[in-house]
Amino acid sequence: MKIPKKQCDLQCCLMCRMCIPEWLPAIQAHRLNLQYKKGEQVFKEGDPVSGIYFVYKGSVKIHKRWGEEKELIVRFAREGDIFGHRGFGTDPLYPISATALEPLEVCYIDQDFFYATLRTNGELLFKLMLFYAQELQESEKNMRNLAHMPVKGRLASALLKLSEKFGINEKGFIGITLSRQDIAAYAGTTYETVFRLMTEFLQDNIVKTEGKDIAIINHPKLRQLMEEGE
Repeated sequence: MKIPKKQCDLQCCLMCRMCIPEWLPAIQAHRLNLQYKKGEQVFKEGDPVSGIYFVYKGSVKIHKRWGEEKELIVRFAREGDIFGHRGFGTDPLYPISATALEPLEVCYIDQDFFYATLRTNGELLFKLMLFYAQELQESEKNMRNLAHMPVKGRLASALLKLSEKFGINEKGFIGITLSRQDIAAYAGTTYETVFRLMTEFLQDNIVKTEGKDIAIINHPKLRQLMEEGE
């Protein structure tokens, strides 16, 4: 981790967009911009909560332990997204870990100033409440899928969500390069199962790959596999 020379622009994240203009100088005075290398951990499960993070550049995976040697990726965060908020509450420990997927730059806000920001900015508080509600719905849906959806449907759902989250690059591939192990952790399955199912998807012309990059070439079929398991 290091502190970059160039600071964020006070425009890209939820907090800066939703705060009243008069509050921006206070954010500028309290924020801390930090950089992380690919694969570097921002915080780990069980660490004391100290503040909240907004992604300025890059992307990060939010994950937690799942069994003795496995992990489950809960969500991804990219430019403008918030993470670290799951640690706020009565138990001041992070219930998840956050790891940079690529060179990452974040805006860090300590907990006390973030609480003061929420008390002062009603629009931000309202938007954050909606965000929490949406994330809770998504978490409940994911837990249901882990319990009831066939693994092929979970992988289809994971690929569709990645495409929606990160978009498509100029070559037609999903705009994030993930290892098959990370895809497995996101779909709630094993590396071996992802390898086998991706081979099926390739043979059925549902996806195409180039190294670790994945392009969806048959969205209706992927969506059908997902909906069949719901």
